Amino acid sequence: MPIIVNLDVMMAKRKMSLNELSEKVDLTLSNLSILKTGKAKAVRFSTLEAICEALDCQPADILEYRK
Repeated sequence: MPIIVNLDVMMAKRKMSLNELSEKVDLTLSNLSILKTGKAKAVRFSTLEAICEALDCQPADILEYRK
């Protein structure tokens, strides 16, 4: 898939665990894990907004397009 999810990279840069991010964005661990591993088929803008707010980053820091 040409869309790469760099959520784990941003979490590492912010020294935030999956559990901590899950609590901050009010998502289950399993849903966040699916997103983090790149297995998600879609992501809601509200979810992306919450993640960006919690990690103090931009959507482009999390999602990347590669041919």
